[in-house]
Amino acid sequence: MLDPSVYPDTFARDGLPPFALWPEFEGLEALGYPKRFNAAVELLDKAVDAGFGSRLAIRTLPATWTYDELLDKANRIAAVLVNDLGLVPGNRVLLRSSNNAMKAACWLGVLKAGGIAVATMPLLRAQELSYMLRKAKVQFAFCDAGLADELEQAASPDLKTVYFHTNAADGLEARMARQSGAFENVIPSHDDVALIAFTSGTTGLSKATVHFHRDILAIADSLPRHVLKPTPDDVFLGSAPFAFTFGLGAMLVFPLRYGASAVMLEKPTAENMLSAIEREGVSRLFTVPTLYRGMTPLAAGYDVSTLKTCISSGEHMPVAVFEGWFRATGLRLVNSIGSTEMLHAFVANLETHRIPGSVGQPIAGYRAMVVDDDMKPLPAGQVGRLAVRGPTGCRYFDDPERQARYVRDGWNLTGDAFETDDEGNLWYHARTDDMIISAGYNISGAEVEGILLQHPLIAECAVVGLPNEERGQIVAAYVVMRDGAQTDDAMRRELQDLVKSQIAPYKYPRSIDFVASLPKTITGKIQRSALRNERQ
Repeated sequence: MLDPSVYPDTFARDGLPPFALWPEFEGLEALGYPKRFNAAVELLDKAVDAGFGSRLAIRTLPATWTYDELLDKANRIAAVLVNDLGLVPGNRVLLRSSNNAMKAACWLGVLKAGGIAVATMPLLRAQELSYMLRKAKVQFAFCDAGLADELEQAASPDLKTVYFHTNAADGLEARMARQSGAFENVIPSHDDVALIAFTSGTTGLSKATVHFHRDILAIADSLPRHVLKPTPDDVFLGSAPFAFTFGLGAMLVFPLRYGASAVMLEKPTAENMLSAIEREGVSRLFTVPTLYRGMTPLAAGYDVSTLKTCISSGEHMPVAVFEGWFRATGLRLVNSIGSTEMLHAFVANLETHRIPGSVGQPIAGYRAMVVDDDMKPLPAGQVGRLAVRGPTGCRYFDDPERQARYVRDGWNLTGDAFETDDEGNLWYHARTDDMIISAGYNISGAEVEGILLQHPLIAECAVVGLPNEERGQIVAAYVVMRDGAQTDDAMRRELQDLVKSQIAPYKYPRSIDFVASLPKTITGKIQRSALRNERQ
C-alpha cells in the first residue's frame, strides 16, 4: 500500500486506480530509495552538493547554464509558484514550451515546490490542451510567450498562467528576479505524484498516466546505468519534447542523475541535430528512426566522432535504418521500446545482443514475456502480446476500465505484438490496437476521424496507419463523401487543412482516399483491418 502523502491537495492520489488493478512492481527494494525524497532535489541539488555546481548542465543557443545556475533558476521558479501564485503541494502545473533551458528549470521548480508537472507538446491545439486542463484540473501554467495563443483559447478564467521569454513586468523572468534564489524544498513521500503524463489513446481522448517521485529515479537507474554507463563528461542530445517521456528521461533526468549535460534544441531537424553533435561534442543521442534516416545521408558533412551511443525509440526501427546509420557513422543503433505508461524504456538491444531488426532483451530490473490472450507464455517463434514488469508500471488517472485492460495478473500489457527467438531476443510485429505511430508520434485514428467528420460534406470516414518507409507509418483516411461533393485534390487539401487547424499538425492524414463505402462487420462496425490490408 501507499505511504502517507505529504500533499494537502490529494486530487492526483485520489484519482489513482484501485490498488487491486495495479501492476506488480519488482526491484524497488534493490534500488534502496528512502521513504521520503524529492526527485528534483535528488537530480539537481545533490549534484551541486557533490561538487558539480560549476559544470555545464544545459547547453542551448545562445546561452549555457551550469548546475549552480540551473539550481538558482529552479529555486526562483519554485518560489514564484509558492510566494506569488499560492501553489499548495499537490497542485498541478501545466508546462507549454519547446525544449529549452527555461522549460527544464520550470519542470524542476514545479517538483521542488511540491507541484505536479503536466508537460504538453508544443504542437498541441486549444482543443487538446483544454481536455488536459480539465482532466488534470490544472491550476497553474508556465508557457513560452511564443506559444500563448492556443493556451489562451483553452484556458478557463481561473487558470493562473505566467509566460516566460518575455520582458513583461508580470512575466516569469521578472517574477524570478524578485525572489532570493533560496528555497526550502518540499520533501514528499517517495510515492507522492510527481507528474501526470498524457499519451494519445485509440478512443480519441488522451490517456493520463500518473508517476511518482520514485519512478523518476527508477528510470534514471535502469537504462542509463546498465546500458549507457554515463559519466559527467557525457553530453546528451534528443529530439523528443518532455511531454513524450522518452524525451524527459533523455534530455533531463538521465544527464542530471549522472552529472552530465544536455543540449536543448527547440527545432530538432536532421541538420540541427548534426550541427549540435559537432558543435557540442554530443556523446549520447536519443531520437526516432525517422530522424536517424534523415541524418544518415547528411552525416558525412559533420564531425560525429564524439558519439558513443545512439538510442532509437518511439516507433519500429527498420533494418535499413540500422544498416544505413552504421555505414554512415560506424555506430550500431540501440533499438529500444518503452511507453508513457511505463515512463521510459524497458527493453533494449543491448551491446551483447545488438541484432538488426530485434528490439533486444529486457533492461536490468525489468522482465518481459510474450503471452497469449489468456496470459500464458508463448514459445519462441509465436506472436503474442508483450507483457512487462519492473520498478515502474502503469497507473491510469481516473480510468479503472482502461487500467484493467492494460494490467493483467500484475503484468503491464503494452499493446504491442512481439515474438521471441531461441536466445530470448524480442522481435516487434505491430501494435495490437489501432494506434498509429508516425515519425515517433502516437496518433489516435479516432481523434482524426472526429475532426474530419466535422466537415459537412463527409458522410463517413475511417483513419488507419499505413506502412511508410520514411515515417514508419502515415495517417491514412478513407472518406465517404455526400452525394454531389467534389473528390479531387482541392478537397484533399481542404480536409488536411481542417485537421491541421483543430489538432496538432503532425496528425493530419497524408493520404486521403475517397471511397463509395467502408467495409463493415455484420454488427455495423467499420473493419479498419480490412482497410489496412488493402494497401499492404
